[in-house]
Amino acid sequence: MKKFFKDFKDFIARGNVINLAVGIIIGGAFNAIITSLVNHVIMPPISLLLGNEVSLLKWVIRPEVINADGTVVAEIAISWGLFVQAIINFLLIALVLFIVVRVFTRLNERAEALRAKLLHKEKEAAPEPAPEPEPEPSEEVLLLREIRDSLVTKKSEPKTTKKAEPKK
Repeated sequence: MKKFFKDFKDFIARGNVINLAVGIIIGGAFNAIITSLVNHVIMPPISLLLGNEVSLLKWVIRPEVINADGTVVAEIAISWGLFVQAIINFLLIALVLFIVVRVFTRLNERAEALRAKLLHKEKEAAPEPAPEPEPEPSEEVLLLREIRDSLVTKKSEPKTTKKAEPKK
């Protein structure tokens, strides 16, 4: 059971889960702001143009009626005005989120470009390491070189043939 709670604690402590929780809470608050913006700022001018509040616009399929015994039978209607209002809410939320994501993406791209530029400058400013001096050749290598040079000079000397002198 302790391992279960330890795993759960590790899961909760991860940055992604905490970021997701914060995002959901902020999203809920953001939704309230957008809904208020639509209901109290955008829809009143539209309602003024239409002559009626948009949320009240509907298509009545069957009107409300009062039976002979005095009971009320509720109307059946399609409230398309509420649907239009929900679409406007969605479009505004999508637009604002698009703008926020676009701004953060651009900022992130600029930050990456600055990091790359700074890294490039640091590489240019860093002195190149001095080349390691070549190690002294061993005695065997020196001896082999001497033999090689001697063979090369013997090959390049012209061959002289001596005529045999007559014997006396």
